[in-house]
Amino acid sequence: MAEFEHTTVLLHEAIDGLAVKADGTYVDATLGGGGHSKLLASKLNTGKLYSFDQDVTAITYNEDHLAEEIHAGKVELVQTNFRNLAQALAERGVTGIDGIVYDLGVSSPQFDDGQRGFSYNYDAPLDMRMDQSQALNARTIVNEWSFQDLMRIFSRYGEEKFSKQIARAIERTRAEAPIETTFELVEVIKSAIPAPARRKGGHPAKKTFQAIRIAVNDELGAVEGSLQQALDLLEINGRIAVITFQSLEDRLVKTMFREKTTLPELPAGLPVIPEEMEPDFKLVNRKPIVPSTVEMDENHRAHSAKLRIIERVK
Repeated sequence: MAEFEHTTVLLHEAIDGLAVKADGTYVDATLGGGGHSKLLASKLNTGKLYSFDQDVTAITYNEDHLAEEIHAGKVELVQTNFRNLAQALAERGVTGIDGIVYDLGVSSPQFDDGQRGFSYNYDAPLDMRMDQSQALNARTIVNEWSFQDLMRIFSRYGEEKFSKQIARAIERTRAEAPIETTFELVEVIKSAIPAPARRKGGHPAKKTFQAIRIAVNDELGAVEGSLQQALDLLEINGRIAVITFQSLEDRLVKTMFREKTTLPELPAGLPVIPEEMEPDFKLVNRKPIVPSTVEMDENHRAHSAKLRIIERVK
């Protein structure tokens, strides 16, 4: 069994933010190492938690890690992408939930298992699939997607200013022979970025690897689809807590929450706002909650974390 050396970020802030009811129905959309699930389940009495992960490694690990909670009937593990949230819950007779937590960081074991191909720090076959049963992987994207598509994902998902140069370098290299490993790709990326730019701003391959990972797993599409389902499933006084680690995801969550909590355009001069026009949701925290300096000192992955919470009020 894979060992999960995973430190859960904003653990107490996220679960406290759900205002857990002991008899409620809850979802952990991103089980990972089970940190949020473990704490959430400890607050349940007759309530139930459904913990989702598409990664069989996470499910297998938590069958042991959460064995006590599963045996007590508090927790059920669900192996599927969280974009299938509503369907998977409906199959279990659940049509409304009191809260759901999302931790959108890639879990540490996926990065730390060198053979999964997520990290530019380990030499491994280009893979990056969170769901190992899906067909599309990083090798296919790098070797078969067009120059235009590569440039688009590097720019959009990686916010990489040298997107064009990197896409051209990949195109030239693969014309000679396929790019097979993470280290081969790192060398191609380095060759495309000017030397002064390589010397600042972290690892030169970071943004490109992020972009490919997001594309392989359709991460933004999955987040948007799942969050919309979660909002629809939420009972009155139910809450959604979302932890993001990069600007694209945070922007998406912020935009969706703002749309749900903003009044529609109203005619000028209305003395009072009709109750039916009031938003169904409210923001629990106006500004995102960020980790304490202590947590950031202890866990470098916490530095970019932001927590946003929304509540259904009607």
